[in-house]
Formats: sequence, structure tokens, C-alpha cells
Amino acid sequence: MQAVLDQLERALGATGDIVSGIQPDEWDDPTPSEGWSVRAEANHLVGGLRIFTAQIRGIDPGGDHAAHDWLGQDPAASYADAAAQDLSAWRSPGALDKEFDLSFAVVPGELAIAIHLTEVVAHGLDLAVATGQEAKVDQGPAEALLATIHAMGGIDAFRGPGLFGPEVPSAPGDPAHRRLLAYLGRHLS
Repeated sequence: MQAVLDQLERALGATGDIVSGIQPDEWDDPTPSEGWSVRAEANHLVGGLRIFTAQIRGIDPGGDHAAHDWLGQDPAASYADAAAQDLSAWRSPGALDKEFDLSFAVVPGELAIAIHLTEVVAHGLDLAVATGQEAKVDQGPAEALLATIHAMGGIDAFRGPGLFGPEVPSAPGDPAHRRLLAYLGRHLS
């Protein structure tokens, strides 16, 4: 699982670079994740970081995932703090031995971190596409996540509960981040 922890660290950093690059006039823009603005998706992402950290540490996350404002007045700083706490929690002894209560099921640590990694990478890529930062995308996490997903047999089981849409065809020669988003059901123009 060390490889997945390393992938998570890289993804958290890459997503942090994207969040830091969001301009003040972009927070209300739509993202490839249908129905979400840049702010709503970033808020969901930071909330997820806080909730996973809380579950690992056995503490209250401090708010409801969907209803709480996790970003506050400084979204980049809120993300950076949540990401640092999240990575520290995942690297703590016994973190992967825990069970995690997710919105759709209780899952073991090894599956929870794979789901979490998918969330961090996908939401970071959605934000990059939505805010015109695709040139900054680190293709490594997207390529690694695609390989991990395919090695696990795909995500079709998660398409049914509505977590991901049906796979969308990607264009020939698309970079890894666009292929991943298309696989996850994102419609990209």
C-alpha cells in the first residue's frame, strides 16, 4: 500500500497547485462534474479530506460533507491545511486497518484509500479543466490511477449507485487526465 500512499501524496500536491491557481472570478464557473460549480466541487473535495482525516483519527470532522462551508475565505489555504492533515492521517500507524463509513457503504481501509485517491485526482482534474489550467496538470497521477482502476477490474460497480456516469469516449491521443475523466463519465469539450 506504500505505492498508493505515494500516489495520494503526489495527487494532493498536484491538486493543491490547481486550487492555488483558481482565480477569484472562476469560483462560480461550471465543472465537468455535472451540476457543480468550481466552488462547490472544491468544497466537496476539502470536506472529503476533513472527513477521511476525522475517521482515521476518531474525531468529529466539524461539519456535514454536503452542507458545510469547508473553504471559508481562503480556499487555497483551507485546501492546503486539509491536504496536509489528510496525508498525515493516512500515514499514521493502523490507518489502513480501519473500516470507513462512506455515504454508500462501510469499506475496509485498502478500498477506502483507493476511493479517496480517485476523488482527489478526479476533482483536481475537474477543477483544472474548469479553470483553464490543463497545462499545469501532472499526468502521472491520472496515468497511475487509470492503471490502478483497471487492475482492480474497473469501476462499473460504482456507476450504478450514481458515483460515476457512464464512460464517455475520449478522443484519440488525449492525455491521461482527459482519458481518466472520460472513463469516469465526464463530458469534456
